[in-house]
Amino acid sequence: MNSTRKVQQVLIADDNEELFLALADLLKPYPYELQWVKNGEAAIEAIRKRKPDLLFLDLSLPYVSGFEICRQLKQNIHTHFVPILVTTEIKDPEDRLKAIELGVDDFVSYPLNQAELSTRIKYLLQLKSLHDDLDTSESILFSLVEALEAKDPFTSGHSRRVAQLSCELARQLGLSVVDIDLLRKGGLLHDIGKIGVKEGVLLKEGKLDDDEMSHIKTHPARGYDICLPLKSLEPCLPIIRSHHERLYGKGYPDGLKDDNIPMLARITAVADAFDAMTENRPYRQGMSVERALSIFSKEIASGQWDPKVVKALIHLKENLPQEYA
Repeated sequence: MNSTRKVQQVLIADDNEELFLALADLLKPYPYELQWVKNGEAAIEAIRKRKPDLLFLDLSLPYVSGFEICRQLKQNIHTHFVPILVTTEIKDPEDRLKAIELGVDDFVSYPLNQAELSTRIKYLLQLKSLHDDLDTSESILFSLVEALEAKDPFTSGHSRRVAQLSCELARQLGLSVVDIDLLRKGGLLHDIGKIGVKEGVLLKEGKLDDDEMSHIKTHPARGYDICLPLKSLEPCLPIIRSHHERLYGKGYPDGLKDDNIPMLARITAVADAFDAMTENRPYRQGMSVERALSIFSKEIASGQWDPKVVKALIHLKENLPQEYA
């Protein structure tokens, strides 16, 4: 059976033409497509136009330093798995440590050795392929959520909005880039367990009875079970399972209280509740942003939501995502 394999893109960002020619000669036997840029601005533009599978990077590039390029790549969710091989001969141990802290994957050894270099490249590209496969698996789950929400015009876009608002709240609270990315993924997947909820309950126009409410309350645990096998989503599982827990211990599915509820789940809980309040449902009209914020403000000491997160939401009033404008 024939299969087409993607030609892997290798970007060489180094102002030393002699080094580029040496690398190109060493890599000639391998099916890589090479691109060469001589300065930091050109490197950033090349990465923006076509994400490379591997980057050879000179830390002392003109205009924009290699350190800054490394920082940008590793903080961007779309490029943080791109392997970086540093071509600079580093003599200062502090510079080497700084590069490692910024996410550099390896350093080119001199004199260049074809066997050693090709082995390092193959390993890093295999690792990148594994991460790409994980991204594909995650994308399938995200698509399932979109398909689920598309069945009901009243919930269409809910998970996307919850993810976006959760990220804004996290920025307001000063959380790390890593936590913000987890909130984005967790927010997109927080309701995926509703795939296992009966359609008649999910789309019912009117108030749910006790049995129906008990059934729909199973969705956080169902979502947890759906995502559990995918290791890359493991840090998001507390968000998916615990976004309906409440500080006073009357939430579900586990009745967690106070600090036993993961912080990222507490953020998603506020974003989820706010979106539910302000969007239309078959049995009621969505309330205004002002009305919803007023309810949060009054309930700040009720023990339902984390007061720090509620205060962050209220502080965001003038800078909410445009969907709520």
